[in-house]
Amino acid sequence: MLNSSKVIAVCVVAVLIGMPTLSLAKARGGSGGGFSSGPRGGNSPMSMGSRGSRTHQDNGAKPIEQSTTTKPSTAPPPTTASNPTAQPTPSAQPSFLQRNPLLTGIAAGLAGSWIGHMIFGATNSSAQTLDGEPAPASNSIGLMLLLMMLGAGAFYVFKKIRRTPAPVFSGISRSTAVKGSLLDMPYGGTVLKPATDTFTVTTADKAAFQQVLADVQSAWNAQDVAALRRAVTPEMLSYFSTALAEDSSSGIQNHVEAVELLQAEVLEAWSEDNTDYATAALRWSARDYTVSLTIPRGEPGYLIEGSEETSSESREVWTFMRVRDGRWLLSAIQQ
Repeated sequence: MLNSSKVIAVCVVAVLIGMPTLSLAKARGGSGGGFSSGPRGGNSPMSMGSRGSRTHQDNGAKPIEQSTTTKPSTAPPPTTASNPTAQPTPSAQPSFLQRNPLLTGIAAGLAGSWIGHMIFGATNSSAQTLDGEPAPASNSIGLMLLLMMLGAGAFYVFKKIRRTPAPVFSGISRSTAVKGSLLDMPYGGTVLKPATDTFTVTTADKAAFQQVLADVQSAWNAQDVAALRRAVTPEMLSYFSTALAEDSSSGIQNHVEAVELLQAEVLEAWSEDNTDYATAALRWSARDYTVSLTIPRGEPGYLIEGSEETSSESREVWTFMRVRDGRWLLSAIQQ
């Protein structure tokens, strides 16, 4: 029993220690070193950075998995069917008397005349002349007509001064409004421009993209963080700096040399407020290899990955950004 407990404890410890190791290996893509999503090309599946409002839109490349831009929620908006409290309360149906005001007035008049007759009729029936003859009935009939008129008039005034309910515009839009109505009138407010707008990428812009590619690869190869800062956004600089620190801690270094751009195709170009964005599919060749910093050159295990003599091709989708009339910076990389 004691041996079994020891075995279980050892397994638990091994799992706890092994989980971070497996997670790190997955993040590094099993490449053996270097930036998991940087200039090393297609050696790792990670895509990262920001593309403004289009960061998480599908542009044909691998979706961005690491970004400071929050991914919008994909949950559908709540509906009135799933939220009973949001359902409007049906209005009460009007009564028969409310739907027929004329009949209501007549009924009120008759009721008033009947009450008047009950009160004053008895008095009239007892009012007789001295010779015993009953008083004329014309007074009773006139009183009944007067009471009916008073009842109908009171009801009419009540309906007149009653507050008119506000109109309901549900289901009515400018497109369905009657010609000449208020909704059909032109809108006098300011029409806001869309959040994004396209622009034309010039030859000078394409030359700038190629220069950024060369500068980033050169700075990465030299492990020059200051040079990277001049070519990438702060977000991308944090990714590059972290990867360089991880490689240095692991005792390895990735080299990207003799970079030559083979093909470039602009996929998207748009503006947001005072910022321009452009996404381009790039294909280039370079000598991309990783070496050990602890093993002398020529010794077994020195060359970890790649070739020091043979160039290989890489294909990635890079997004560049600039503040209006500023210089282009790398803001995202997609595999």
